[in-house]
Amino acid sequence: MSGNRRKAFLVSAALIGGAMLMTACQNSDGAAPGSSSAAPAGKTGSPAGSSTADAGQGGNGKGSAAPGKGTAEGAGSGNGNGNGKAVGQTCGANDIAWSTKSESQAGGYILITAKAKPGITCYLPAALPTVAFGSDGTSAGPAEQSAGQQIKLSGSTAAYAGVNPKTTKENGGKELDSIIVAIGNNDPNPVSLPVGTITVDRPIVTNWHTSPKDAVPVK
Repeated sequence: MSGNRRKAFLVSAALIGGAMLMTACQNSDGAAPGSSSAAPAGKTGSPAGSSTADAGQGGNGKGSAAPGKGTAEGAGSGNGNGNGKAVGQTCGANDIAWSTKSESQAGGYILITAKAKPGITCYLPAALPTVAFGSDGTSAGPAEQSAGQQIKLSGSTAAYAGVNPKTTKENGGKELDSIIVAIGNNDPNPVSLPVGTITVDRPIVTNWHTSPKDAVPVK
């Protein structure tokens, strides 16, 4: 082989080798990074999208519905009648203007009259009035078998209860001149009402009524 041909052959071989080396480098540097970044990106994107959708359904849909229901039930049960309408406050003894009167019907009894003080609206519960006698706390039992009705006191509206201080026929009993009245056993402000001199022995009291005729205690 002559010197010129050998030189040309070496140059040609060098050019071919360089071209092959460049092609291999491009395949190594281009295809591999592209494949590597594309596949993880696609796989990572799918769970991320699914997680966001689940969070939207679970966090916003179900999550907001539960508090809404809780608020509605809380409002119903908080106002005490289950339909979201307020029923007003229960009367306390200090919300009421009291008066008593001795009646002769049914062997004699004390008629208690209750009216709300000016500017006050309250409700007498459908329960027996709490009436006690003397320092020993003798209390009046029920004169009626069933509970009464809730009564709204406001303005000139009045409620009546009748007390028979002595239901026994035998002589004896405690001589007193006042009674203690409260709206239920937990009333923090019971009041003492003058009634004149009475004999107390196994007393009874009616429910609250809107008519004094219905408040006659008969055992």
